[in-house]
Amino acid sequence: MKKQFLLMGSLLLSTAMAYGAAFQLNLQGVRQLAQGGTGTAVPWDASTIFYNPGGLSALKHVNAYGSVQFLSANTRYVETPSGSYSADSKAKTYTPFNFYVGGPVRYKSKLSLGLGVYTPFGTGVKWDDNWRGRYVIQDIQLQSVFFQPTASYRFNDVISVGAGFVIATGNVKIQKAIPLQSGGQDGMAELKGNAMGYGYNIGVHLRANDNIQFGISYRSGVKMKVKRGYANFTVPSSLSSSFPYTAFKSDINLPQVVSAGIGVKVTERLGIQADANFVGWSSYDSLIFDYETNTASLTDTRSPRRYKNTLIVRLGANYLIGQKWTVMLGAAYDPSPVRDGFLSPDLPDNDHFMTTGGFVFKPNKKLAIMGVLEYVFTPVREGSLNEAQFSGRYQTKIINPGIGLNYEF
Repeated sequence: MKKQFLLMGSLLLSTAMAYGAAFQLNLQGVRQLAQGGTGTAVPWDASTIFYNPGGLSALKHVNAYGSVQFLSANTRYVETPSGSYSADSKAKTYTPFNFYVGGPVRYKSKLSLGLGVYTPFGTGVKWDDNWRGRYVIQDIQLQSVFFQPTASYRFNDVISVGAGFVIATGNVKIQKAIPLQSGGQDGMAELKGNAMGYGYNIGVHLRANDNIQFGISYRSGVKMKVKRGYANFTVPSSLSSSFPYTAFKSDINLPQVVSAGIGVKVTERLGIQADANFVGWSSYDSLIFDYETNTASLTDTRSPRRYKNTLIVRLGANYLIGQKWTVMLGAAYDPSPVRDGFLSPDLPDNDHFMTTGGFVFKPNKKLAIMGVLEYVFTPVREGSLNEAQFSGRYQTKIINPGIGLNYEF
């Protein structure tokens, strides 16, 4: 029986890190987010460095941009098939941020340069230490920060192109219980690691005329490598040699994204935008942990994930009120990449339905003060994590207000 518990503890370590739509943060621009996340076609400000680098040379002046979100999510779990037990994730607020600066190298120059610092993946989920899924996950926290130096060139009044080199950094912390008790308390596993990877972002911006713009961009996949993380185990002293403190290595493949968009100025005051994002989640096929020290109970693991590619659709509108105020509305549908049989409480992911709204206030020609509110709703999803034989029903709701400033020099 002891050997069975040891093997169970080793196996369940492999279930503890997953990604999906819930950890992909499409929050890189306040105006874009307020319009359903659309931003490929219309270069509103320096945040186009993320949405479409080709749009950077369409800006007439150097822009400095900064924003922060205050994202809070709640997930409810109900045990199946009985429905007799339920649990709610603990409330926590995450603060993804973005900073961009960029524009023409001199007045009316066709060449523009910029730098973006943004957080495209992150957040987490925390459950009570004694909840029934504690052997799968208790707490997972993820954060990434991408640095993107960018160059853009405007060939003429119609077409401009751009490209950015991405330096990606990140960290992960995972905590979960192990079914090895001492004094009535479960054992515990805690894994921490820093990751790094590289990629690129390229785009083309087309201005057909004063009323219609198009854009297409490609953000490459990024392989985030944890070269030396650390695993720490709290187990009965008689089993400490089976679960030693050890370093580990792991790779996480973040997806490529292809985006296409259109922006139409319907009247002098009303504009509409639409985007489609193809997200190549199939690159996240498996999760590997390579431990520096192996024992009969702590072996290297390779766990299947088999994510599927998705297509996100977005729609937004903006309306100018007077000379200083603009209001914006938007909606989006972001299907989950998580297949049946891989639904885990560390990522209880389902299709995302998003509604957004926001405003821009311009006290003068150079400064823009922006606000946004996003609400994300997922339908109830019932499923299981076959690897851990853990099943249930999940539903997640997200509220995400944000503020931003843009200054045009």
